[in-house]
Amino acid sequence: MNKLEEMTIAQLKERGVELEDIAELVYHLQSAYHDDLSIDECMFNIRKVLKKREVQNAVLTGIQLDKFAEQNKFEEPLQSIIANDEGLYGIDEIVAFSIINVYGSIGFTNFGYIDKIKPGILKKLNDKRYGTHTFLDDIVGAIAAAASSRLAHSSELALDHDDD
Repeated sequence: MNKLEEMTIAQLKERGVELEDIAELVYHLQSAYHDDLSIDECMFNIRKVLKKREVQNAVLTGIQLDKFAEQNKFEEPLQSIIANDEGLYGIDEIVAFSIINVYGSIGFTNFGYIDKIKPGILKKLNDKRYGTHTFLDDIVGAIAAAASSRLAHSSELALDHDDD
């Protein structure tokens, strides 16, 4: 594991997100399509996603922006917009899209679904009692969606290979 990857995982933990929390989201997204899916397989795909520099940059940037909002470091109206996670503020999703974009269109579908229903850790991150996570909730959903997409693509490759 490189230093930036270690920092990324440490920052997620500092903000209350364990990789196992993300694995539960991946499992939620993919278990209906994989009979023998395990949390270990979900974790494997999450770790692969987190090895990507683009993903590391998005995670670290989003977390820093959330911290700045908690510390009231933005000027108005941006401070209120980020702190309240206003619905028409879409920059948080744009940061998340930079993660999903690495893994194709299945990731976009998974992200939209999980962002709408907010299961598991996403529900907690969306609750203002636990801090400002305007960017982090979308980033965590994007990591789960990207890992789900990676899992789906790897399963398709295995099926294609079995047919040969």
